[in-house]
Amino acid sequence: MSTPPRRRFIAGAVCPLCKAIDKIAVDLDEDVRFCVACDFREARPEAAAAGQRELPTRVSRAAARRVETESEPVKLIDPAREEPPA
Repeated sequence: MSTPPRRRFIAGAVCPLCKAIDKIAVDLDEDVRFCVACDFREARPEAAAAGQRELPTRVSRAAARRVETESEPVKLIDPAREEPPA
């Protein structure tokens, strides 16, 4: 029995050929991206295949993940049960 192809879908990607949204996937074994809705296939850029450093974003920055925010207690108020001010 053969192993299934290793592929990942790219969220929010738009196919350049048929303009379908969320239909682009990357085949990790062949290093190609393709559309499951049409015949679009394209080799991944050499920089991505060579493991070039990821571009820094607000999500990928290591410093952003290390920030600890202090927790604060929250008091929930039910207006139906609240007593009028004296």
